[in-house]
Amino acid sequence: MLSMSAQIRTTVVGSYPVPEWLRVLPTIGNRRDAVLAVTKTQELAGIDVISDGELSRFDVNHPETNGMIDYFVRPMGGVASRLSRKELEAFHKKAGFEFRARPAGAVRGSLDEGELDLAADFAAVRALTERSLKFTVTSPYMLAKTLLDVHYGSLHALVLAIADVLARQIEAIDADVVQVDEANLPGSPQDATMAAEGINRVLAAANGEKGVHLCFGNYGGQTIQKGFFRDLLPFFNALECDHLVLEFARRGYDELDVFRDLKPSIALGVGVIDIKDNEVESPDEVARRIEHAAGLLSPERLKWVHPDCGFWMLHRSVADRKMQSLVQGRDRALGLPRGGSVSARS
Repeated sequence: MLSMSAQIRTTVVGSYPVPEWLRVLPTIGNRRDAVLAVTKTQELAGIDVISDGELSRFDVNHPETNGMIDYFVRPMGGVASRLSRKELEAFHKKAGFEFRARPAGAVRGSLDEGELDLAADFAAVRALTERSLKFTVTSPYMLAKTLLDVHYGSLHALVLAIADVLARQIEAIDADVVQVDEANLPGSPQDATMAAEGINRVLAAANGEKGVHLCFGNYGGQTIQKGFFRDLLPFFNALECDHLVLEFARRGYDELDVFRDLKPSIALGVGVIDIKDNEVESPDEVARRIEHAAGLLSPERLKWVHPDCGFWMLHRSVADRKMQSLVQGRDRALGLPRGGSVSARS
């Protein structure tokens, strides 16, 4: 058991399984009801910092990425959604995106905010809960990799253009935590400097705590990218964030010692729930994982525990029980009374 003075908060990475009524009838009213159900479910589980389940960006026409891509880029000015056959052929020659049949769009002009309105979506969720709330946004680097660029002429320029648009949106959002999600860089660690530059531009506009989630992909319950955390340490050290949100439950904890060389200003969030497995971890197992991670890191480093990635591939009943085990396991590891929490919102 860890010291009760330790401050370890629970959170989710972001996504939640789409309720069937929203999938069948994706109206604005049903989306609001789904977000209300998801936020209340997290509250009842005792999660310290919750999310909208990323249902605010649910698009029945693009379920393969749960709105992680198209929601952000298609409303932007300068992006065209209708592509020619030659443009589609050019996209298919890009490596690393075999899971997408089509690009998210073609960049044919200078990017601007267009019809994108992240603040409005966040405000709608903020009105539904008083719990500390997280807002997630996909990394400019990952978004750039899913687009066909026929305007900027370089991936670096496109990443920064997307980052500038997202930063202008983020500065209008009063979230307790703003989290940038990056799931493509692990397969291209040579782009670490570029990816970090784009993410830092977005985070510089955030008003609350700043987090970065990095995983190796979760599509159809499968890992997409291959690599090692040690190859990404320069990327992590280049980030201007408060904490990381990283997957470990599925990968194992052997790589935790890499983070002894992480710069002291960044706290670590450790995945202790496997989202690629339907088996629900017991609270005791979660507590053991937390205690093991804390034993490999300094007490000041481990500040968050969470699932490895989003829950959107699981059944709701499985996701709900995994969240309950997460909180109960954290409480057991810290010796907290049942229902104890470490809220980020005062």
